[in-house]
Amino acid sequence: MKGIRFFQTIQLKLIIIYVLLILVSMQLIGVYFIRALETHFVNNFSESLVKQVDLLANFVEPYLSVNQEGDQSEEQKYENLNAIVKNLNTISNAEIQIINANGVVLSTSLLSRQLIVGQKTTQPEVGKALQGILLNEKTVIDSEGVRNKIIAKPIFEGNKVVGAIYMIASMENLYTTINRINRIFIFGTLIALAMTALLGVILSNTITSPIKVMTKQATAMAEGDFNHQVKVFDNDEIGQLGTAFNYMTNRLKEALSLNEEEKEKLASILSNMSDGVIATDNRGKVIVANQRAKQILQVNEKDLEDLDISKLLGMSNERVEHYVSAQQNTAIIELALRGAVELIKVKVTFTPIHRRDTGITGTIAVLQDVTEQEKVDQSRREFVANVSHELRTPLTTIKSYLEALEDGAIEDAPLAHRFVGVTRNETERMIRLVTDLLHLSRLDSKQAIITKEATQIDNMLEEVADRFSFQLQQRAIEILINVEQGIKPIMLDPDQIDQVLDNLVSNAIKYTGEGGMIEIAARYIDRDWLEVSVR
Repeated sequence: MKGIRFFQTIQLKLIIIYVLLILVSMQLIGVYFIRALETHFVNNFSESLVKQVDLLANFVEPYLSVNQEGDQSEEQKYENLNAIVKNLNTISNAEIQIINANGVVLSTSLLSRQLIVGQKTTQPEVGKALQGILLNEKTVIDSEGVRNKIIAKPIFEGNKVVGAIYMIASMENLYTTINRINRIFIFGTLIALAMTALLGVILSNTITSPIKVMTKQATAMAEGDFNHQVKVFDNDEIGQLGTAFNYMTNRLKEALSLNEEEKEKLASILSNMSDGVIATDNRGKVIVANQRAKQILQVNEKDLEDLDISKLLGMSNERVEHYVSAQQNTAIIELALRGAVELIKVKVTFTPIHRRDTGITGTIAVLQDVTEQEKVDQSRREFVANVSHELRTPLTTIKSYLEALEDGAIEDAPLAHRFVGVTRNETERMIRLVTDLLHLSRLDSKQAIITKEATQIDNMLEEVADRFSFQLQQRAIEILINVEQGIKPIMLDPDQIDQVLDNLVSNAIKYTGEGGMIEIAARYIDRDWLEVSVR
């Protein structure tokens, strides 16, 4: 698998690019170099042969001249001609033929070709030369596949063609040299490609190694590890990428840390809210519910999985959508919970969740258990009705006795005295009732009269604990009194402070589980203030 992955890496692609670049460059250079070298060698070879032909023409021309002087016999003349041809053949390593004006071969440099001497040649190049064409060149390949260079040149005596020289030379040595150079070039190309591949591995490794490190770091980041940094060795583009990657890592770490902190804050707020909170997605499915909401609705996390809020609250989808989109977004619902004899009343406030360019993407429902509040309101209504009834009864009695006195009962002294006594009693009853109402009103409006007296704090707290000792024993709750040393008697209204502490301790007992503990503490928070707390 590792080998397969290597063939899919950037490193291999870079190596292939380097090798192909060098290969193409070497091929282009090689083609141009070999062609130029071949052309140069062939031209030099041809020029050398032409020079030899010109030299031979100068030597041979006197032997073919029709006006030749001297006593030299024809046979001796041909022997001298053969000697000259053989000497030049030794120098040029080519076949040389001397042809007279009639096209008859007078001499040849090859012993194996002596049979053609005295015969008329049929070479077209010789015919062109005898016609006065100065230079006739041609490259031919014989039956054995050997390249040969043919040159035919006329021999002039003045302006008259007296013969021709025909030379044919093998080019195999020339092309053997060219092929040897080709092999050297190919071998050099292979060495260059090997060196290029090696350098490509080294150079590509300098590029791909930081990328591999950053890939490994990105994988670690995806798994939540932000504690590593990419090493930056240079200030090039790869180094700048590494620096930017490290900066992104730090910023992402900070952002995720801040996000986790905000999530923890939100979770803490939701878990400690006195109201229940339920969040849904755009389909109305419950995605988040705090502990208070679960307590109010008596459900657990498993019950909320993929549950629609309308089913959870016992409301229709249309009604939920109405409260979400309408201005009046508060509804009072009654729920029958498991094990509950009476229905509980829950106040639900719907708030849509808006997202920019998307619209409503969900709903927040805030739940408040208003059952006790409704009971308190009902008690207040009953209290007002009872007070009205209590006030009406003595008022009716007083009115009746006053009317009786007005009608003449006042003349009857014993009867009048009894009526006045009844009226006084009913009046005192009304005064007591009104006094209690005024006292409640003052407490409610924080205008109660405070009667201060020196009070020992530790004794007062001990008395509070004693008053609730029976309830504490029933629920196995331990109460701890922690009074700071050095607290002197304080001027306060012990009755009203007792009422406050009684309410706090009563609530503490109510919301403390069995086997728990309640602490009543008193301490100075500065020179002028004493703090009494119930926890």
